[in-house]
Amino acid sequence: MRSRQKVLDATVEIIESEGFDAVSIAAVANRASVSRQTIYSIFGTREDLVSQAVVGLSLTALGDITLRLEATTTPFDFVVELLVSGRGAVRAHPVLATLLDPGRSNPFFDDGMMDRAKPVARQILEPMATRHPEVAPDLDDLVDIVLRLGVSVILFDDETVHTDDALRRFLTRWLLPAMTATG
Repeated sequence: MRSRQKVLDATVEIIESEGFDAVSIAAVANRASVSRQTIYSIFGTREDLVSQAVVGLSLTALGDITLRLEATTTPFDFVVELLVSGRGAVRAHPVLATLLDPGRSNPFFDDGMMDRAKPVARQILEPMATRHPEVAPDLDDLVDIVLRLGVSVILFDDETVHTDDALRRFLTRWLLPAMTATG
């Protein structure tokens, strides 16, 4: 387990200092002082290594977000606060902020991103379904919607939704009717 964390930490350091393109199995092995075979045996591929490093950062950020989510009273409020807080976390962390750059090696833009993100999104949204059982039958659809909407919120930030309050107003106007119709 110690080698795994060293490798993840080294990956994050490389992304933060040099970007996704600089992450290679050899560079991470060198920075973490482990063999390349150790990395392959733990992670399998470079893409899985990068994805797990980013997911690890995201889950750490999620700890802060969870506090805000606990204060919500409806499934809609939960989703809105998740999107607003998630965007704030991406903006605040240097590595997560690199997700906004569509560079060649950015895992946010590769073909398998949605498949890797769905289990994480499901884990994040399951507490909402537990607190509000009426949305449990629609949880898979909500995972898809929140993922797609979250990616859009992060990538297509503009003046009309740049502040947290503006994003909340936008989501209330367009997402609330959809969630009310299914809930």
